[in-house]
Amino acid sequence: MRKVYEYPKSRAAFERACKLIPSGIYGHQGPAEGCYVPVEAFPLYSSRAQGSYLWDLDGNKFIDYMAAYGPNVLGYNDPDVDEAAARQRAISDCTTLPNPVMVDFADLLVETVACADWAFFAKNGNDVTTCAVMTARAYTHRKKIVFFKGYYHGVSPWTQKIDYAGILEEDVQNNLYVTWNDFDELQEVFEKNKGQIACVIAQPYMHGNFADNELPAEGFWKKVRKLCDDTGTVLIIDDVRAGFRLDIAGSDHYFGFKADLICFCKALANGYNVSALCGRDFLKNAVSSLSFTGSYWMSAVPFAAGIACIQKMKRLNCPQLLIDKGTKLKNGLIATALKYGYDLHVSGVPSLFYLRIADDPTLMLHQEWIAECVKRGVFFTNHHNHFINASLTDEDIEDTLEIADEAFMVVKDRHS
Repeated sequence: MRKVYEYPKSRAAFERACKLIPSGIYGHQGPAEGCYVPVEAFPLYSSRAQGSYLWDLDGNKFIDYMAAYGPNVLGYNDPDVDEAAARQRAISDCTTLPNPVMVDFADLLVETVACADWAFFAKNGNDVTTCAVMTARAYTHRKKIVFFKGYYHGVSPWTQKIDYAGILEEDVQNNLYVTWNDFDELQEVFEKNKGQIACVIAQPYMHGNFADNELPAEGFWKKVRKLCDDTGTVLIIDDVRAGFRLDIAGSDHYFGFKADLICFCKALANGYNVSALCGRDFLKNAVSSLSFTGSYWMSAVPFAAGIACIQKMKRLNCPQLLIDKGTKLKNGLIATALKYGYDLHVSGVPSLFYLRIADDPTLMLHQEWIAECVKRGVFFTNHHNHFINASLTDEDIEDTLEIADEAFMVVKDRHS
């Protein structure tokens, strides 16, 4: 049996944080979000990271399947990316005039992303999804947005719901909601709102939280693409989470269609803070017309990191590498669960997999198993996608499966 981790230094740091910072740790990385249940099974602060590994304040080492919630696609502290960033930092970063490395980065993205004729840079995924919706409204002179239920497109008011704190009815009154993969329902919404829909915004497949992930039905995206073309509606793909983990040319390319606008962030620069909105030529003037910018959006260091990251992902054939590693882990986890009589669902594309023990609809059993994995050194979360990174080794996967086996044994004994 492995050592079971404890987290006294994390708890002390969190208690101090709660006095100084709202919620202690806010947002999706905080214990209030529901991904760390039970909270006592999880560390809350890290001391360092390298490759596929994360160490907490108490010195506990984890194989990290969250990769900072996605950005570290190559692994923490990738030497090629860090070297490119350091070279640029020695020259300039945030300056009065942008460095031409920004143009080099845009050129590489246009060359790489199938639907891209141009690139616009910001810092967060929320920045570029918001920019995409504003662009669609500027181009079409329409107000309404179609979402697929279960979506997540950021935290701006337009992305939220009427019963969320701080959200006004006016923020979301032009939002329309349809069921994922239900083209008839989508078509009906278009019929009821003729000439009023500015855009459809969607993830490339449904990779929400608290539910198995769901791939597009056969022919679904082609029908959506044609509907948008026929009605003059802009089709936006939010590739913030899945981007470059399915296809280096974009997840729309992976599923065989072309987006009008596509949003990237997480895997774009291996943890350096940059996001990008890419799009087709007919929308370039609409983007240019927006009043939309930020203090650090033209910082040069993340652009240099992004160039190095994309170039390395190309050299490694990174999407296929990640899918292969994820498939090996997926098959091993399913077989390990079956050994103890559990039905473990591993859904979505294997490079961006979602876990759920399907034997208990309350999800309590699933949360118990995740907790036992975490306490032994595998950092999963309860109700979120997990991210494969390129530095993950076969030995890491074998170690993960051994820990998963022990965690299943503990849970089985507890419920025998």
